[in-house]
Amino acid sequence: MTDSPETPRRRPQQRKQVLLRLDPSVYEALARWAGDELRSANAQIEFLLRRALAEAGRLPREAGPLPRRGRPPGDSASPPPSA
Repeated sequence: MTDSPETPRRRPQQRKQVLLRLDPSVYEALARWAGDELRSANAQIEFLLRRALAEAGRLPREAGPLPRRGRPPGDSASPPPSA
């Protein structure tokens, strides 16, 4: 039997909270765009920032994928609602 070093488990990183001040008309346009794409304004901001970083070649490799929103997949424990 060979000794293998135990690989450390990565803990999920806490999401960083940031205060962002925007012009009200810019926020309204962003919120409308987010609604059109079925995202929250916060998710839309992160999506756009990640896209801009990727296009500039500055998105860190260790940046995980965008978190999935909504109900976790495989939640079939509850029956579908009756019509």
